[in-house]
Amino acid sequence: MARLNFALPGGGTVPVETRYALNGGYAGRDGEQVQHHIDELAELGVPGPTTIPTLYPLSGTLAVQGDHVQVPHGRTSGEAEWALLIPAGATSSDDYLVTAACDHTDRALEVHGVAWSKQSAPDFLGDLAWRWGDVRDAFDSFTLRAWVTNDGVEELIQDGSPALLLAPDYWIERMGAAGLLRPGTVVMSGTIPMLPGVDQFADAWRVELAAPDGAVSRVRYDVEVLPAPWE
Repeated sequence: MARLNFALPGGGTVPVETRYALNGGYAGRDGEQVQHHIDELAELGVPGPTTIPTLYPLSGTLAVQGDHVQVPHGRTSGEAEWALLIPAGATSSDDYLVTAACDHTDRALEVHGVAWSKQSAPDFLGDLAWRWGDVRDAFDSFTLRAWVTNDGVEELIQDGSPALLLAPDYWIERMGAAGLLRPGTVVMSGTIPMLPGVDQFADAWRVELAAPDGAVSRVRYDVEVLPAPWE
């Protein structure tokens, strides 16, 4: 269990002690967009899902705020997402938080099992968060973007908005009915399509979730590939 702190746009912070992580997948509102993501992953050898949207329960220790990840090889990458957090003491969904997120995933392991790959690397969470009740009506007008850095050059790799994804209220309803929204839970939204021709196996990832009024939640981290094992 980790204690994370999120700044609020109007000032102050909210702590969240993470206990559970739930990663949504293939969670676009548009069927063609979902198929696009399935096709992206198929090019990497990842089999398509049997259920849409999917849900992967993870260890809460994988939800982090940080600037560095160590990985076993060069075929790992992030995914721009939003995350929903359940703080202790929340009396309704209005008190939940939404923030930027980046789901780092082992693409080589994903070929053998998406659930396994999700357990292999962190879910990075943003520095700033909004109370869901304050932004529910405006959330589709937010922007969600990601950049990668390769050899010192940063390039846009994802450019969209939460309107492309199933809304937090969709997950609140379904997960609430299933008894999954306990204090300390982090819900990852699933991702938006990547732009073609950009190398996702990058040296660094940066994600921004931005409100129309200019408030921005940011994630940025470097990717360090560890030495090969002695076997």
